[in-house]
Amino acid sequence: MISSAQYLGIEESHLVGIASGHRLTPDAAAAFIQMQRAAAAEGIDIAIASSHRSFDRQSAIWQAKWQGQRAVLDIHQQAVDMQALSDEQKLFAILLYSAIPGGSRHHWGTDLDVYDARACAERGHALQLVASEYHDNGPCAAMSLWLEQHAHTYGFYRPYAEFHGAIAAEPWHLSYRPQAREISDNFDVEQLVSLLRTQCVAGKSAILAHIDDIFYRYILNKVRL
Repeated sequence: MISSAQYLGIEESHLVGIASGHRLTPDAAAAFIQMQRAAAAEGIDIAIASSHRSFDRQSAIWQAKWQGQRAVLDIHQQAVDMQALSDEQKLFAILLYSAIPGGSRHHWGTDLDVYDARACAERGHALQLVASEYHDNGPCAAMSLWLEQHAHTYGFYRPYAEFHGAIAAEPWHLSYRPQAREISDNFDVEQLVSLLRTQCVAGKSAILAHIDDIFYRYILNKVRL
């Protein structure tokens, strides 16, 4: 089990390098390489778009979106006018596609975003990480289908496979289940709260007011009954 400092994105000694500067835990990296090779044998070129992300990096993304320096999109891929929203509304607008600092599964070293590099290159397609790229005639559709059929063999699953009214579906997002489950089962929300209280994070008051809901519905993608 990794430490709270590691799953909150503060400490990174649990990671190893993999492909073009990306990093994962040793077990997740080994499983990914096996899966990547199996897919390659069937003409699928699984590449990593994003893997581990530090607290500071996630904080920079969050700050830019909160301050309107980076686009925030709604579920229909339309830009949101952040200046017209209350802090609470801003919080949930950003959470649709981006995690709070300290609350991103990308901190864990078990999660990564993937795409079909060869298919994108052959079409001259610049990856955007939007759902349409992974369905129907999208450049990553064949890879997405392959993952649906085979990812579990290597221990991977899609934690955001479906939209349950909180975080948007992310067909590109894979998680190494054996380690990710252990982290989610032992995640100490109070450690996250303590960390956030010491950091300069936009919308901190709104975040802390909704922290339990954020953990349950956005990090774990569970539905409250």
